Amino acid sequence: MSIPKFTEKKYYLILSFVISLFFFWAVALTMGDVLNKHFQNVLNISKSKSGYIQLSIFGAYALMGVPAGIFMKKYGYKLGVILGLALFSLGSFLFIPAANNASFNFFRFALFVMALGMATLETVAHPFVAALGDERTSDQRVNFAQSFNGLGAIVGPLLGGILIFGSVKNANDNSLDSVKYLYTYIGILILVLAVIFSFIKVPDLKDPHANEDSNEDITSGDETAEYNSKAPLWKQRHFIAAVVAQFFNIAAQGGTWAYFINYGVEKMHLAETEASYYFSLSMAMMMLGRFLGTFLMRFIAPNKLLAIFTFCNIILCLIVAQSWGWASFISLIGLNLFLSIMYPTIFSLGLKKLGTNTQNASSFLVMAMFGGAVFPPLMGYIAEKNVAHAYLLPILCYAVIIVFAIKFYKPKTFK
Repeated sequence: MSIPKFTEKKYYLILSFVISLFFFWAVALTMGDVLNKHFQNVLNISKSKSGYIQLSIFGAYALMGVPAGIFMKKYGYKLGVILGLALFSLGSFLFIPAANNASFNFFRFALFVMALGMATLETVAHPFVAALGDERTSDQRVNFAQSFNGLGAIVGPLLGGILIFGSVKNANDNSLDSVKYLYTYIGILILVLAVIFSFIKVPDLKDPHANEDSNEDITSGDETAEYNSKAPLWKQRHFIAAVVAQFFNIAAQGGTWAYFINYGVEKMHLAETEASYYFSLSMAMMMLGRFLGTFLMRFIAPNKLLAIFTFCNIILCLIVAQSWGWASFISLIGLNLFLSIMYPTIFSLGLKKLGTNTQNASSFLVMAMFGGAVFPPLMGYIAEKNVAHAYLLPILCYAVIIVFAIKFYKPKTFK
Protein backbone atom coordinates (compact mmCIF):
# COMPACT_ATOMS: atom_id res chain seq x y z
CA MET A 1 0.00 0.00 0.00
CA SER A 2 1.51 3.34 -1.11
CA ILE A 3 1.90 6.17 1.38
CA PRO A 4 -0.23 9.17 0.32
CA LYS A 5 1.65 12.39 -0.47
CA PHE A 6 1.48 15.38 1.85
CA THR A 7 0.17 17.35 -1.13
CA GLU A 8 0.53 17.56 -4.92
CA LYS A 9 3.12 19.70 -6.68
CA LYS A 10 0.37 21.69 -8.38
CA TYR A 11 -0.81 22.88 -4.96
CA TYR A 12 2.57 24.10 -3.64
CA LEU A 13 1.99 27.81 -4.36
CA ILE A 14 -1.60 27.91 -3.11
CA LEU A 15 -0.79 25.87 0.00
CA SER A 16 2.14 28.16 0.86
CA PHE A 17 -0.08 31.22 0.54
CA VAL A 18 -2.93 29.83 2.63
CA ILE A 19 -0.53 28.63 5.33
CA SER A 20 0.87 32.19 5.53
CA LEU A 21 -2.62 33.36 6.54
CA PHE A 22 -2.39 31.25 9.72
CA PHE A 23 0.74 33.26 10.60
CA PHE A 24 -0.74 36.71 9.94
CA TRP A 25 -3.99 36.35 11.87
CA ALA A 26 -2.06 34.94 14.88
CA VAL A 27 0.20 38.01 14.87
CA ALA A 28 -2.83 40.31 14.89
CA LEU A 29 -4.69 38.27 17.52
CA THR A 30 -1.85 38.25 20.06
CA MET A 31 -1.00 41.94 19.51
CA GLY A 32 -4.51 42.66 20.78
CA ASP A 33 -3.33 41.46 24.19
CA VAL A 34 -0.40 43.91 24.08
CA LEU A 35 -2.89 46.69 23.33
CA ASN A 36 -4.72 45.87 26.58
CA LYS A 37 -1.90 47.23 28.74
CA HIS A 38 -0.99 50.04 26.34
CA PHE A 39 -4.53 51.43 26.32
CA GLN A 40 -4.66 51.22 30.11
CA ASN A 41 -1.63 53.53 30.15
CA VAL A 42 -2.40 55.93 27.31
CA LEU A 43 -6.20 56.16 27.42
CA ASN A 44 -6.44 55.82 31.23
CA ILE A 45 -8.93 52.96 31.22
CA SER A 46 -9.40 50.28 33.87
CA LYS A 47 -8.41 46.63 33.53
CA SER A 48 -12.04 45.56 33.25
CA LYS A 49 -12.69 48.11 30.51
CA SER A 50 -9.55 47.07 28.62
CA GLY A 51 -11.06 43.56 28.54
CA TYR A 52 -13.58 44.95 26.04
CA ILE A 53 -10.79 44.70 23.48
CA GLN A 54 -11.25 40.93 23.58
CA LEU A 55 -15.02 41.44 23.50
CA SER A 56 -14.60 43.33 20.22
CA ILE A 57 -12.26 40.74 18.70
CA PHE A 58 -14.02 37.55 19.73
CA GLY A 59 -17.45 39.11 19.33
CA ALA A 60 -16.57 39.44 15.64
CA TYR A 61 -15.75 35.73 15.56
CA ALA A 62 -19.18 34.97 17.00
CA LEU A 63 -20.95 37.07 14.37
CA MET A 64 -18.85 36.13 11.34
CA GLY A 65 -18.26 32.39 11.75
CA VAL A 66 -21.53 31.19 10.20
CA PRO A 67 -21.87 33.93 7.51
CA ALA A 68 -18.28 33.25 6.43
CA GLY A 69 -19.09 29.55 6.09
CA ILE A 70 -22.18 30.32 4.00
CA PHE A 71 -20.17 32.72 1.81
CA MET A 72 -17.46 30.07 1.33
CA LYS A 73 -19.97 27.40 0.28
CA LYS A 74 -21.62 29.76 -2.23
CA TYR A 75 -18.61 31.55 -3.72
CA GLY A 76 -15.68 29.21 -3.02
CA TYR A 77 -12.41 29.30 -1.14
CA LYS A 78 -10.72 32.00 -3.23
CA LEU A 79 -13.36 34.71 -2.79
CA GLY A 80 -13.64 33.71 0.88
CA VAL A 81 -9.93 34.42 1.38
CA ILE A 82 -10.15 37.74 -0.52
CA LEU A 83 -13.15 38.84 1.59
CA GLY A 84 -11.26 37.99 4.77
CA LEU A 85 -8.13 39.86 3.70
CA ALA A 86 -10.17 42.92 2.61
CA LEU A 87 -11.89 43.18 6.02
CA PHE A 88 -8.57 42.54 7.80
CA SER A 89 -6.93 45.37 5.85
CA LEU A 90 -9.86 47.77 6.32
CA GLY A 91 -9.85 47.26 10.09
CA SER A 92 -6.11 47.94 10.21
CA PHE A 93 -6.52 51.25 8.33
CA LEU A 94 -9.29 52.30 10.74
CA PHE A 95 -6.56 52.56 13.41
CA ILE A 96 -5.53 55.84 11.77
CA PRO A 97 -8.70 57.83 12.66
CA ALA A 98 -8.96 55.93 15.97
CA ALA A 99 -5.47 57.12 16.98
CA ASN A 100 -6.08 60.65 15.70
CA ASN A 101 -9.20 60.88 17.89
CA ALA A 102 -7.62 59.00 20.83
CA SER A 103 -10.91 57.10 21.09
CA PHE A 104 -11.04 53.73 22.85
CA ASN A 105 -14.42 52.93 21.28
CA PHE A 106 -13.09 53.79 17.82
CA PHE A 107 -10.16 51.43 18.44
CA ARG A 108 -12.62 48.73 19.46
CA PHE A 109 -14.56 49.26 16.21
CA ALA A 110 -11.33 49.02 14.19
CA LEU A 111 -10.42 45.79 15.99
CA PHE A 112 -13.95 44.47 15.41
CA VAL A 113 -13.73 45.05 11.63
CA MET A 114 -10.24 43.54 11.53
CA ALA A 115 -11.46 40.51 13.50
CA LEU A 116 -14.35 40.02 11.05
CA GLY A 117 -11.65 39.46 8.46
CA MET A 118 -9.63 37.18 10.75
CA ALA A 119 -12.75 35.11 11.52
CA THR A 120 -13.49 34.79 7.80
CA LEU A 121 -9.93 33.66 7.10
CA GLU A 122 -10.02 31.13 9.94
CA THR A 123 -13.35 29.70 8.75
CA VAL A 124 -12.11 29.37 5.17
CA ALA A 125 -8.47 28.42 5.71
CA HIS A 126 -8.97 25.18 7.68
CA PRO A 127 -11.12 23.37 5.08
CA PHE A 128 -9.10 25.04 2.28
CA VAL A 129 -5.84 23.51 3.55
CA ALA A 130 -7.59 20.18 4.11
CA ALA A 131 -8.78 20.13 0.48
CA LEU A 132 -5.32 20.78 -1.02
CA GLY A 133 -4.33 17.14 -1.45
CA ASP A 134 -5.22 13.59 -0.52
CA GLU A 135 -7.97 13.35 2.11
CA ARG A 136 -5.85 10.83 4.05
CA THR A 137 -3.24 13.53 4.73
CA SER A 138 -5.64 16.40 5.38
CA ASP A 139 -5.03 16.29 9.15
CA GLN A 140 -1.27 16.53 8.55
CA ARG A 141 -1.70 19.64 6.43
CA VAL A 142 -3.95 21.33 8.98
CA ASN A 143 -1.50 20.59 11.82
CA PHE A 144 1.40 21.83 9.70
CA ALA A 145 -0.49 25.07 9.02
CA GLN A 146 -1.27 25.41 12.74
CA SER A 147 2.46 25.37 13.50
CA PHE A 148 2.78 28.65 11.57
CA ASN A 149 -0.12 29.97 13.61
CA GLY A 150 2.04 29.22 16.65
CA LEU A 151 4.96 31.10 15.08
CA GLY A 152 2.72 34.12 14.49
CA ALA A 153 1.63 34.02 18.13
CA ILE A 154 5.30 34.36 19.14
CA VAL A 155 5.97 37.24 16.74
CA GLY A 156 2.87 39.24 17.77
CA PRO A 157 3.93 40.06 21.36
CA LEU A 158 7.52 40.70 20.20
CA LEU A 159 6.32 43.24 17.63
CA GLY A 160 4.04 44.83 20.21
CA GLY A 161 6.82 45.01 22.79
CA ILE A 162 9.34 46.54 20.39
CA LEU A 163 7.14 48.82 18.28
CA ILE A 164 4.48 49.86 20.84
CA PHE A 165 6.00 49.72 24.32
CA GLY A 166 9.55 50.23 23.05
CA SER A 167 8.66 53.50 21.36
CA VAL A 168 6.99 55.00 24.45
CA LYS A 169 9.34 53.80 27.18
CA ASN A 170 10.71 57.28 27.74
CA ALA A 171 8.56 60.31 28.54
CA ASN A 172 6.20 60.10 25.61
CA ASP A 173 3.67 57.84 27.28
CA ASN A 174 0.65 59.62 25.81
CA SER A 175 1.40 58.93 22.14
CA LEU A 176 -0.71 56.62 19.98
CA ASP A 177 1.51 57.19 16.93
CA SER A 178 3.28 53.86 17.38
CA VAL A 179 -0.04 52.01 17.24
CA LYS A 180 -1.22 54.01 14.22
CA TYR A 181 1.94 53.43 12.20
CA LEU A 182 2.18 49.74 13.08
CA TYR A 183 -1.37 48.95 11.99
CA THR A 184 -1.02 51.10 8.87
CA TYR A 185 1.90 48.93 7.75
CA ILE A 186 -0.12 45.81 8.59
CA GLY A 187 -3.04 47.11 6.52
CA ILE A 188 -0.80 47.77 3.52
CA LEU A 189 0.78 44.31 3.74
CA ILE A 190 -2.58 42.52 4.00
CA LEU A 191 -4.00 44.56 1.10
CA VAL A 192 -1.01 43.59 -1.08
CA LEU A 193 -1.62 39.92 -0.19
CA ALA A 194 -5.27 40.25 -1.25
CA VAL A 195 -4.27 41.73 -4.62
CA ILE A 196 -1.65 39.02 -5.21
CA PHE A 197 -4.05 36.22 -4.33
CA SER A 198 -6.68 37.59 -6.69
CA PHE A 199 -4.33 36.68 -9.57
CA ILE A 200 -3.65 33.12 -8.35
CA LYS A 201 -5.71 30.44 -10.07
CA VAL A 202 -7.45 28.10 -7.65
CA PRO A 203 -8.64 24.78 -9.16
CA ASP A 204 -11.91 23.11 -8.26
CA LEU A 205 -11.42 21.40 -4.92
CA LYS A 206 -13.36 18.62 -3.24
CA ASP A 207 -14.44 18.55 0.39
CA PRO A 208 -12.22 15.78 1.88
CA HIS A 209 -15.11 14.69 4.15
CA ALA A 210 -17.69 14.36 1.37
CA ASN A 211 -17.23 10.62 0.90
CA GLU A 212 -17.50 9.59 4.54
CA ASP A 213 -20.09 6.92 5.19
CA SER A 214 -23.38 8.31 6.40
CA ASN A 215 -24.29 5.39 8.67
CA GLU A 216 -22.02 3.11 10.62
CA ASP A 217 -21.70 1.30 13.94
CA ILE A 218 -19.58 3.05 16.51
CA THR A 219 -18.12 0.71 19.10
CA SER A 220 -16.39 2.01 22.19
CA GLY A 221 -15.73 -0.48 24.97
CA ASP A 222 -19.01 -2.31 25.56
CA GLU A 223 -21.06 0.49 24.00
CA THR A 224 -22.38 0.07 20.46
CA ALA A 225 -24.66 2.67 18.94
CA GLU A 226 -25.91 3.38 15.46
CA TYR A 227 -24.62 6.69 14.30
CA ASN A 228 -26.03 8.77 11.45
CA SER A 229 -23.72 11.47 10.05
CA LYS A 230 -26.56 12.81 7.90
CA ALA A 231 -28.59 13.76 10.95
CA PRO A 232 -28.82 17.56 11.46
CA LEU A 233 -26.05 19.14 13.48
CA TRP A 234 -28.30 19.86 16.46
CA LYS A 235 -28.73 16.09 16.84
CA GLN A 236 -24.97 15.41 16.88
CA ARG A 237 -24.22 15.18 20.59
CA HIS A 238 -20.43 15.23 20.30
CA PHE A 239 -20.57 18.28 18.02
CA ILE A 240 -22.83 20.25 20.41
CA ALA A 241 -20.53 19.31 23.30
CA ALA A 242 -17.48 20.39 21.27
CA VAL A 243 -19.02 23.81 20.61
CA VAL A 244 -19.62 24.27 24.36
CA ALA A 245 -16.08 23.06 25.17
CA GLN A 246 -14.59 25.36 22.54
CA PHE A 247 -16.48 28.33 24.01
CA PHE A 248 -14.95 27.71 27.43
CA ASN A 249 -11.53 26.89 25.97
CA ILE A 250 -11.27 30.25 24.20
CA ALA A 251 -12.72 31.93 27.30
CA ALA A 252 -9.83 30.55 29.36
CA GLN A 253 -7.32 31.38 26.64
CA GLY A 254 -8.58 34.95 26.13
CA GLY A 255 -8.50 35.73 29.83
CA THR A 256 -5.08 34.14 30.31
CA TRP A 257 -3.55 36.23 27.54
CA ALA A 258 -5.36 39.50 28.29
CA TYR A 259 -3.79 40.01 31.74
CA PHE A 260 -0.41 38.32 31.27
CA ILE A 261 1.43 41.64 30.93
CA ASN A 262 -0.48 43.10 33.89
CA TYR A 263 0.66 40.13 35.98
CA GLY A 264 4.27 40.60 34.91
CA VAL A 265 4.21 44.32 35.73
CA GLU A 266 2.25 44.17 38.99
CA LYS A 267 3.42 40.90 40.53
CA MET A 268 6.92 40.52 39.06
CA HIS A 269 7.69 44.28 38.79
CA LEU A 270 8.85 43.90 35.19
CA ALA A 271 8.94 46.69 32.63
CA GLU A 272 6.09 46.44 30.13
CA THR A 273 8.47 45.72 27.26
CA GLU A 274 10.12 42.93 29.26
CA ALA A 275 6.73 41.49 30.23
CA SER A 276 5.72 41.40 26.56
CA TYR A 277 8.88 39.40 25.80
CA TYR A 278 7.89 36.85 28.43
CA PHE A 279 4.44 36.77 26.83
CA SER A 280 6.16 35.89 23.56
CA LEU A 281 8.06 33.15 25.39
CA SER A 282 4.76 31.75 26.62
CA MET A 283 3.57 31.64 22.99
CA ALA A 284 6.71 29.67 22.15
CA MET A 285 5.58 27.21 24.82
CA MET A 286 2.29 26.90 22.95
CA MET A 287 4.13 26.07 19.73
CA LEU A 288 6.27 23.53 21.59
CA GLY A 289 3.14 22.05 23.13
CA ARG A 290 1.59 21.45 19.70
CA PHE A 291 4.64 19.50 18.57
CA LEU A 292 4.71 17.58 21.86
CA GLY A 293 0.97 16.90 21.66
CA THR A 294 1.23 15.64 18.07
CA PHE A 295 3.96 13.22 19.18
CA LEU A 296 2.11 12.03 22.30
CA MET A 297 -1.07 11.35 20.31
CA ARG A 298 0.76 8.46 18.68
CA PHE A 299 0.57 6.71 22.06
CA ILE A 300 -2.31 8.42 23.92
CA ALA A 301 -5.85 8.86 22.58
CA PRO A 302 -6.53 12.55 21.75
CA ASN A 303 -9.43 12.85 24.21
CA LYS A 304 -7.32 11.38 27.04
CA LEU A 305 -4.41 13.69 26.29
CA LEU A 306 -6.84 16.62 26.22
CA ALA A 307 -8.06 15.65 29.71
CA ILE A 308 -4.48 15.31 31.03
CA PHE A 309 -3.36 18.68 29.64
CA THR A 310 -6.50 20.37 30.97
CA PHE A 311 -5.93 18.97 34.46
CA CYS A 312 -2.34 20.26 34.36
CA ASN A 313 -3.66 23.76 33.68
CA ILE A 314 -6.01 23.58 36.66
CA ILE A 315 -2.97 22.92 38.87
CA LEU A 316 -1.00 25.74 37.22
CA CYS A 317 -3.87 28.22 37.66
CA LEU A 318 -3.97 27.43 41.38
CA ILE A 319 -0.23 28.18 41.60
CA VAL A 320 -0.55 31.39 39.56
CA ALA A 321 -3.28 32.64 41.91
CA GLN A 322 -1.01 32.31 44.96
CA SER A 323 1.47 35.03 43.85
CA TRP A 324 4.48 32.89 44.76
CA GLY A 325 6.95 34.98 42.80
CA TRP A 326 8.79 33.19 40.02
CA ALA A 327 7.06 29.87 40.76
CA SER A 328 3.71 31.47 39.94
CA PHE A 329 5.06 33.43 36.94
CA ILE A 330 6.68 30.32 35.44
CA SER A 331 3.34 28.56 35.93
CA LEU A 332 1.65 31.43 34.05
CA ILE A 333 4.13 31.00 31.19
CA GLY A 334 3.50 27.24 31.27
CA LEU A 335 -0.27 27.57 30.85
CA ASN A 336 0.20 27.93 27.10
CA LEU A 337 2.13 24.67 26.90
CA PHE A 338 -1.03 22.82 27.91
CA LEU A 339 -3.47 25.19 26.19
CA SER A 340 -1.69 24.31 22.94
CA ILE A 341 -3.61 21.19 21.93
CA MET A 342 -7.02 22.28 23.22
CA TYR A 343 -8.28 24.30 20.24
CA PRO A 344 -7.27 21.88 17.44
CA THR A 345 -8.16 18.76 19.46
CA ILE A 346 -11.64 19.98 20.45
CA PHE A 347 -12.11 21.15 16.85
CA SER A 348 -11.16 17.77 15.35
CA LEU A 349 -13.13 15.71 17.90
CA GLY A 350 -16.20 17.85 17.23
CA LEU A 351 -15.98 17.22 13.46
CA LYS A 352 -15.65 13.44 13.69
CA LYS A 353 -18.04 11.46 11.48
CA LEU A 354 -20.01 14.51 10.31
CA GLY A 355 -19.60 13.81 6.58
CA THR A 356 -21.04 16.60 4.43
CA ASN A 357 -22.05 18.53 7.58
CA THR A 358 -18.39 19.25 8.26
CA GLN A 359 -18.15 22.72 6.68
CA ASN A 360 -21.22 23.99 8.52
CA ALA A 361 -19.95 22.47 11.76
CA SER A 362 -16.59 24.19 11.27
CA SER A 363 -18.37 27.56 11.10
CA PHE A 364 -20.10 26.99 14.44
CA LEU A 365 -16.85 25.90 16.08
CA VAL A 366 -15.24 29.15 14.93
CA MET A 367 -18.28 31.04 16.23
CA ALA A 368 -17.73 29.38 19.62
CA MET A 369 -14.64 31.56 19.99
CA PHE A 370 -17.07 34.13 21.39
CA GLY A 371 -16.01 32.71 24.75
CA GLY A 372 -12.92 34.88 24.40
CA ALA A 373 -15.19 37.92 24.51
CA VAL A 374 -16.92 36.95 27.75
CA PHE A 375 -14.17 36.08 30.21
CA PRO A 376 -11.59 38.92 29.87
CA PRO A 377 -14.01 41.59 31.18
CA LEU A 378 -15.06 39.26 34.03
CA MET A 379 -11.43 38.54 34.89
CA GLY A 380 -10.76 42.27 34.65
CA TYR A 381 -13.18 43.01 37.48
CA ILE A 382 -11.28 40.57 39.71
CA ALA A 383 -7.92 41.87 38.45
CA GLU A 384 -8.84 45.38 39.64
CA LYS A 385 -8.30 44.08 43.18
CA ASN A 386 -5.75 41.32 42.54
CA VAL A 387 -4.66 40.19 39.08
CA ALA A 388 -3.40 36.87 40.47
CA HIS A 389 -6.83 35.92 41.84
CA ALA A 390 -8.33 36.51 38.37
CA TYR A 391 -6.60 33.31 37.24
CA LEU A 392 -8.91 31.23 39.42
CA LEU A 393 -11.76 31.93 36.98
CA PRO A 394 -10.36 29.83 34.07
CA ILE A 395 -10.56 26.75 36.32
CA LEU A 396 -14.34 26.73 35.67
CA CYS A 397 -13.59 26.57 31.94
CA TYR A 398 -11.16 23.71 32.33
CA ALA A 399 -13.71 21.71 34.32
CA VAL A 400 -16.11 21.89 31.36
CA ILE A 401 -13.37 20.78 28.94
CA ILE A 402 -12.48 17.77 31.11
CA VAL A 403 -16.12 16.64 31.10
CA PHE A 404 -16.15 16.86 27.29
CA ALA A 405 -12.85 14.98 26.99
CA ILE A 406 -13.97 12.13 29.25
CA LYS A 407 -17.69 11.80 28.54
CA PHE A 408 -19.01 13.65 25.49
CA TYR A 409 -16.29 13.34 22.82
CA LYS A 410 -17.72 10.13 21.29
CA PRO A 411 -19.75 10.49 18.05
CA LYS A 412 -23.36 9.94 19.05
CA THR A 413 -26.70 11.02 17.62
CA PHE A 414 -29.48 12.28 19.88
CA LYS A 415 -32.69 10.27 19.53
